[in-house]
Amino acid sequence: MFQQIGNLLVESVFGFIIFLLLLRFYMQAFRAPFRNPVGELVSTLTNWLVRPARRFIPGLYGLDLSSLVLAWALDVLMLFLLSLLGGALPSASIIPRLLIFAMIDLARSSVHLLIGIVIVQVILSWVAGYNPISGVLEALTRPFYAFFRRLIPPIGNIDLSPIFILLGAQVVVIVLNQLSQFVATAL
Repeated sequence: MFQQIGNLLVESVFGFIIFLLLLRFYMQAFRAPFRNPVGELVSTLTNWLVRPARRFIPGLYGLDLSSLVLAWALDVLMLFLLSLLGGALPSASIIPRLLIFAMIDLARSSVHLLIGIVIVQVILSWVAGYNPISGVLEALTRPFYAFFRRLIPPIGNIDLSPIFILLGAQVVVIVLNQLSQFVATAL
């Protein structure tokens, strides 16, 4: 029981911060506006961690690598704490495994973030045509929509690209889960 409570707390706290750092990275990578409620929330909740890290982790080609590296480091720490809570004794052989699992977990979290953003964007498009966060959602999903809209144009004024984005994202999650299992058995 206490192990489950510990796992829940560790995954919730670390997962929330990791999602915020990933969102900050993708908002900067896709040039999403930060002058809106989502951007201000993400900036406010991650500045305490990202600003000091920028002194040591420079950006690359306009990408905020400090947010991405911090998300990866926190994912490694989360996986390490979860393994300790699971009763695994720390050893040198666990470090490479944690580093690889953290990369796979970040990729999986990124896909889940995309799924959530697409679902929120679709729901908001049905309920309210414009809202303060629509610019952020549009900027984050534009490359994915553009790819599928080239292949499948709107039919009868109905855009089917969100369905294909969600299907593609689910396929990627399945591949990442299989990759994770392969790495677990190989190491």
